[in-house]
Amino acid sequence: MSTTTDRPGAAARPAAPSTPARPGKVRARGERSPGATALLHTTLGLAALIAVFPVLWIFYIALGPDETDYLHPGKILGKATFANFTTVLNHTDFLTWFGNSLIVAGGTAVFGVLIAASTGYAVSRMKFPGLRPLMWSLLVTQMFPIAVLIVPMYYIMANLGLLDSYGGLILVYAGTTVPYCAWLLKGYFDTIPAEIDEAGRVDGLSPFGTFWRLILPLARPGLAVAVFYSFLTAWAEVPFASTFMLSSDKYTLAVGLSSFVSEHDSQWNLMAATAVLIAIPVTALFYLVQKNLVTGLTAGAAKS
Repeated sequence: MSTTTDRPGAAARPAAPSTPARPGKVRARGERSPGATALLHTTLGLAALIAVFPVLWIFYIALGPDETDYLHPGKILGKATFANFTTVLNHTDFLTWFGNSLIVAGGTAVFGVLIAASTGYAVSRMKFPGLRPLMWSLLVTQMFPIAVLIVPMYYIMANLGLLDSYGGLILVYAGTTVPYCAWLLKGYFDTIPAEIDEAGRVDGLSPFGTFWRLILPLARPGLAVAVFYSFLTAWAEVPFASTFMLSSDKYTLAVGLSSFVSEHDSQWNLMAATAVLIAIPVTALFYLVQKNLVTGLTAGAAKS
């Protein structure tokens, strides 16, 4: 007869209740923490405020009825008025300047972008002698400052009888915008498959027909950037317009602002009101093309 003796502590101990692991939120790779997100949004908000502050300040100064209100901006709020805008519209040549600027900037945008688009397409699709020197020459022309170009351009325009004419100023502006726009559009055309050109030739289209009917509709984002750049350059340019437009009735808006600056004083309230009115068409154009701006600016970055 055998007896079994249990050893002390040999009895099975009750298992401790298992504590379920609390599921923690694991951030995916590249996901920012809440603190980093808040810091980023704060930084972007401050940057946006810094960018928009000068525009808001000019608009605020334009509400002051007196010429010296910019020296005491705190007093403008109590006597703010839109009288400066009325004075600019009704008692100056603003509407004439506005029409001249529309003609010059619109003509530069249309003519310059057509030349730049055809140049960019030819460089992107065709191989011909002098291709690289052509592109380098377009790049080098951007290195010359305006002060160096005014005298030779004045001499050329005088010999061609283009001084004090819209056409002459449009040609000058197109000459300054085409090199950059050609490079921009060349990069965008590189992203459009060459098979589309081949399909156009199969359908019996000429090279120009392929370019006009197939490629340009696909290049709308790039064209939008080129149009906006060309329009903005011609709209806000001063040295060329003030040198080549000799008649006061041919002044553009940017040159017309100088009429508010005399030898003895400056009408800052009217200048501020005019500056606000000048910005309205550009803002409207930006609103129309903003959907295509980012796409057009970045499309050619992934393919050289």
